[in-house]
Amino acid sequence: MSNPTGTEYDAIVVGAGLAGLVAASELIHAGKRVLVLDQEPEASLGGQAWWSFGGLFLIDSPEQRRMGIHDSAELAHQDWFASADFDREEDLWPRRWAEAYLDFAGGEKRAWLHEMGVRWFPIVGWAERGGQTATSHGNSVPRFHVTWGTGPGVLAPFLERVQGAVDDASAELRFRHRVDELIVEGGAVVGVRGAVLARDDVARGVASSREVVDEFEFRSSAVLVTTGGIGGDHDLVRAAWPSRLGAPPAGMLSGVPASVDGRGIALAKRAGGHTVNEDRMWHYTEGIINHSPVWAQHGIRILPGPSSLWLDATGRRLPAPLFPGFDTLATLEHIARSGHAHSWFILTQKIIEKEFALSGSEQNPDLTGKDLRLLASRIGKGAPAPVELFKERGPDFVVAGSIEQLISGMQALEPSVRLDGELVEREIRARDREIVNDFTKDAQVTAIRGARKYLGDRLIRVASPHQLLDPKAGPLIAVRLHVLTRKSLGGLETDLSGRVLGPDGRTVPGLFAAGEASGFGGGGMHGYRSLEGTFLGGCLFSGRVAGRAMAGL
Repeated sequence: MSNPTGTEYDAIVVGAGLAGLVAASELIHAGKRVLVLDQEPEASLGGQAWWSFGGLFLIDSPEQRRMGIHDSAELAHQDWFASADFDREEDLWPRRWAEAYLDFAGGEKRAWLHEMGVRWFPIVGWAERGGQTATSHGNSVPRFHVTWGTGPGVLAPFLERVQGAVDDASAELRFRHRVDELIVEGGAVVGVRGAVLARDDVARGVASSREVVDEFEFRSSAVLVTTGGIGGDHDLVRAAWPSRLGAPPAGMLSGVPASVDGRGIALAKRAGGHTVNEDRMWHYTEGIINHSPVWAQHGIRILPGPSSLWLDATGRRLPAPLFPGFDTLATLEHIARSGHAHSWFILTQKIIEKEFALSGSEQNPDLTGKDLRLLASRIGKGAPAPVELFKERGPDFVVAGSIEQLISGMQALEPSVRLDGELVEREIRARDREIVNDFTKDAQVTAIRGARKYLGDRLIRVASPHQLLDPKAGPLIAVRLHVLTRKSLGGLETDLSGRVLGPDGRTVPGLFAAGEASGFGGGGMHGYRSLEGTFLGGCLFSGRVAGRAMAGL
């Protein structure tokens, strides 16, 4: 058995993703002896964060001010709580975490990261624009700060600190160690037991072997669970799917590897932990099949600008304000209730060149590789190379020289669902009549023009208004969109120190949780909806809080 001498640690971290690495980094900084365990091979160090676009939610930042954005703590609070819509007794701790996170995002978050060498792309993105009233969901101003280096750039300072501690033997990082049990003695969590899995040299994100070659047991008075949510297991997603979102789609893509399986949450529950808000979830509606998949059902999310025409599976336009990039969950509900698993974007080459970005470190080699020359190409003519590659090789794209060819190609791509071609043409031509006039009743056209008043959108995110059937803007493009699983918004209930609470509201001694496993804090600090840039930020904040609390034990 591994660890035959029964060595104890000041803290054990289960899960080597961003939240776990941040917590371990804080513990190491405090001089504690830390053990980090992960069931995956070393190639997957960093977990889901490595794959991310690196977007971070900041409030009234220097980047915002330089772009002419007037943000404030009061405005951010208004947006967050309107989006979260907390309405349950179980929202006591999520509310407190939301308040604390907003203080962090508008306070020391940027300075803390900047001191460690993290930098950001100067143009701030505008995610989840909302589109209804001041007291409803959405970001009133752009707050999405893309990290220079994307997800790997967010991870870098914490990986460096943890690896440095491993090198000088003040910390241990053990891969292929799957925790199967949290050891409970006298009502307190005092360690972990599990299986050592066979060595597996698969690439990052690829499903790894579950062959057991040994067992282990490690002891500590502080155990932190940072193993993520359930997005990699569609059966668990469907089991938790709330009726308010309609029926779960028959087919979905996975935005996370299969290892995101909810295992750590289940272990913590068996050890006495309590979960709340498990029916709250965040899945995207702009998923496309990865032409070069790493894991099963691997999907990539389009980060769209606001100009594409959005149609349901039959060709009917989605109602206002369900425009690209405005309200993820309202769009998800609408599509789920349509009875079909897919929808369509209709756009032009001019739109795809300006407005299509792909979420993820792999799909943004300029930002990930900090390549200024490659980055400059975003402002020039033509779509980014990764987008063009998806247009050429992705199975969800239809490119056509005429509206008739476009509709025919769409129907051929989805022969099992009758597409109303006359309706599609009517929607396109009606939209085109509106776009040529300075006045309009079309809310999307108004939103496009409004977006271009923001310098960042005008420079790189929103195409100048034009008719979809304008030959100079072509060719025409249709993109089949799938629901893409991503985040659990609920999870293990925790207090403001990251200590896991039991069903009676009391802390489970020795047990902590952070990151997605805790709903990014408290069992769901987002409430029902995210403002984006808050998943990595939630891992940073909750990991830091838990690490510092554990260091004080």
